[in-house]
Amino acid sequence: MPTTEILISSAGYAVVLGFLLFLTAQPLMGILQQEGYSGVALVEWWFKKRNMLAKRFALLCLCSALIGALLSLCFSFGGSGVSVMAAMAGYAVLLVVFVYAFRHALKVPLKRTKRILRLSAAFYLVIVLAFYAVEVLMSVAATAIGHPLAEALLCTVPVTFIPALLPYLLAAAGAIMKLYEVPHTQKFVRRAAATLKESPCLKVGITGSFGKTSVKQFAAAMLSERFRVLATPASYNTPAGIASFVNGQGADCDVFLAEMGARKRGDIKELCDMVCPSVAVVTGICPQHLETFGSLDAIWAEKGVLAQRAENVVLGRSASDLKENALVEGRDFFAENISLTREGTSFDLVLGGERHAVRTRLMGRHAAEDVALAGALCYLLGMPPADIAKAAESLEPIPHRLAHLTERGLDILDDSYNSNVEGAKDAVETLRLFGGKRYVVTPGLVELGELEEDANAALGASLVGLDCILLVGETRVLAVRQGYLDAGGDEKAVQVVPDLEAAKAQLYEALSPGDAVLFLNDLPDKYV
Repeated sequence: MPTTEILISSAGYAVVLGFLLFLTAQPLMGILQQEGYSGVALVEWWFKKRNMLAKRFALLCLCSALIGALLSLCFSFGGSGVSVMAAMAGYAVLLVVFVYAFRHALKVPLKRTKRILRLSAAFYLVIVLAFYAVEVLMSVAATAIGHPLAEALLCTVPVTFIPALLPYLLAAAGAIMKLYEVPHTQKFVRRAAATLKESPCLKVGITGSFGKTSVKQFAAAMLSERFRVLATPASYNTPAGIASFVNGQGADCDVFLAEMGARKRGDIKELCDMVCPSVAVVTGICPQHLETFGSLDAIWAEKGVLAQRAENVVLGRSASDLKENALVEGRDFFAENISLTREGTSFDLVLGGERHAVRTRLMGRHAAEDVALAGALCYLLGMPPADIAKAAESLEPIPHRLAHLTERGLDILDDSYNSNVEGAKDAVETLRLFGGKRYVVTPGLVELGELEEDANAALGASLVGLDCILLVGETRVLAVRQGYLDAGGDEKAVQVVPDLEAAKAQLYEALSPGDAVLFLNDLPDKYV
């Protein structure tokens, strides 16, 4: 049995070093948050090829073990207690250095939500218990052996490998907290659902593989000319996100616009049960999220849930088969004679049997199509086509969705939120409108499953003729590079850089006034 002295000293080390280990794991908590708090997804990410964070943790374990063993040997003259204390102090210093060195390891900062605070407490407790268990077991084993040096090494070296266990400990803490979080979230969602049900407002659901946020924002701006409109902010398109908005904002409006995202089967049904939309917009369907759905048919079926649940439906061109008696792009409404310039996009909006010329500051061919979809929704809700066309001309670009910025004589196209095939094609087409040297910064496309390599090769082929292509990271860029070279691209014009900061550093040296640069798809950390 362990002595009281062993139990007390082990508890002290566990509390102090456990806190430092908790701090080293902050990037892991950020990844877990980006993965929707899925412990399975976190562990799968941890084993992803070329995972730099995993390599850093492995290096931390190795250095800690070596220094722990060295300090144990150097201070063995003072007895096992002194040598263990010295080794633990060295371990603590290494953890502090690691925390400081990688304090900005994530591009997307960890959001300190109430859920994260609750998870943090549980995670810290799990780390302390794991550290304490290992330390006590090793102390008992060392006591059984009876050799002072064995005691010093066994009480210090094994705990230095705990950083390699942190993803599993975090996943375990998350699983434990779900016993509270799941019913808590369901209660939260039910409260929002009750608020929406009591409101007499018209509920509109907007989904699709691309363009959801743009169509929602455009529709909200145009409908505001006639109605009191509430739209879910940014990309709040999950039950928890929509519930957070409704519970904080209420639903005192004439029209409520809810963006509905889906990464797996059942997501749209859950959102429909909550919002109860009577009007639906399906922007379009492509292989985006094929990785999680498994097949294009599954994506069609999932998006079709919204179309079938709503009484009135607006369908994009690629979603035209989802429901009969719907307003369909290309048949009942469309944008044609699209003209792209560096100042914006002009087109004819054909809607309700009328044709109206529209000129906007929005960039890209898809902007005209998104406006047409939003316009069809407005028409369905009673706005005359002439008023819709007039309102469309006042639309403002949406941040990070092919937004055109100018800085120090440079043209910057910020399409960093885009990650779908169609949007990428339109963004590259828009870049070619600009003079000077033309640069692209991209890490490639994601969540396309078995089509991902081909899609990234096609993206690479579309970049031929541009002056410089900076490929960020190591995950998808090899397919982009190969596709570029196979299509006849200049090998000297394409470079692979480790991260976005390295790309920006190169751009700072290379760009001159009059040049243009496209930032295409700035991936979250979980993909890098």
